[in-house]
Amino acid sequence: MDKKKITVFGFIFARGGSKGVKNKNIRLVAGKPLIHYAVETAKKSRFIDRIIVSTDNKDIERSALAAGAEVPFLRPAELASDTSPEWLSWQHAVRTVKDEGHGFDIFVSIPATSPLRAVEDIDNCIQALVEDDDADGVITVCKAARHPSFNMIVRDDNGFAALAMPELHGISRRQDVSPMYDITTVAYAARPEFILTASSLFEGKIKAVVVPRERSLDIDTEFDLTMAELMIKHQSAKE
Repeated sequence: MDKKKITVFGFIFARGGSKGVKNKNIRLVAGKPLIHYAVETAKKSRFIDRIIVSTDNKDIERSALAAGAEVPFLRPAELASDTSPEWLSWQHAVRTVKDEGHGFDIFVSIPATSPLRAVEDIDNCIQALVEDDDADGVITVCKAARHPSFNMIVRDDNGFAALAMPELHGISRRQDVSPMYDITTVAYAARPEFILTASSLFEGKIKAVVVPRERSLDIDTEFDLTMAELMIKHQSAKE
């Protein structure tokens, strides 16, 4: 990929009203605010020209600036509620930056909640989009730990279990089915014009880049925070 021909802006979306983990985006993980991991990894990218944080929260703004990111605008409160789709925040960020006269070719979202990502996960996501003109976006995925035809059930009101996908009941070996993948929050890349004209990511033609499961932890609970801290400390001890 010829970096000279494209402009890539990295965005980190971090609202202040997290309920599962209070102040999640600036909680200390192995001695560092969670959002700093996203900023620092984005700064190592071969392709990202600017790192912009979209937040509604002044404490997150201060932490992001301290890590070296830009916070050129604050996100409107109506785009930072529990029920507001993040897609609308993507559209707001793209539109705001473009309205300020800063055009760019590739949008990449680097969620603060995946501190175990590697820089190559971000760069592979960007490169996959740049190299395929037919793609509107790229997501990161990891191999699913379970397959719905073998390991997943539904449970009725009386507690009885049934296969989630009974149409696959005749398949008895995992090797006989196509592999399944979980969407991760490691990175997302998309074309800005697609974001502005679509109403959801999967309206477009979306490619997937596979990342290792050990780098795909998404922090949503206190347990996830504990696991992230243990893994980061373990990795640091090996270096």
